[in-house]
Amino acid sequence: MALQRESNGASPAEAEAGSIDYEIIELLFFAYRDFTSDPDAILERSGFGRAHHRVLHFVDREPGMTVADLLDTLNITKQSLARVLKQLIDNDYIHQVAGPEDRRQRKLYTTKSGRQLARALAEPQSRRIAQALAKSGPEARATVARFLEAMRNEPDGT
Repeated sequence: MALQRESNGASPAEAEAGSIDYEIIELLFFAYRDFTSDPDAILERSGFGRAHHRVLHFVDREPGMTVADLLDTLNITKQSLARVLKQLIDNDYIHQVAGPEDRRQRKLYTTKSGRQLARALAEPQSRRIAQALAKSGPEARATVARFLEAMRNEPDGT
């Protein structure tokens, strides 16, 4: 999508809005759309969505994480997680084990099929990242990582 630009490089809306960086906002929207498109297609075949992807990703990356840890990581409610986690457990993608000291604690692990699905979802995203970084120069990875970390830790934009 080509946006009209004024002589200073700003679109008419940007010039009017002043300090709102619509160009970066839109680039982030489009990048996220494309970044999630490959995993979305894979997930759809299993009847899953992005919430399943996030749960599977973090459980696979940190085997043995507790449900409480997952809730904190995803910043969601128990109610939001319950249905998604149940589907992943019922479909043999995640296995849950009672904690050794506290039987109420539930530790989560991906099963063999869960690990395979997590890998299948991550591979096209990793390829997309590698291609974009290759086009962006030798310092791009560090710059992008710093930028994304700053976005994550500074939600109010200050």
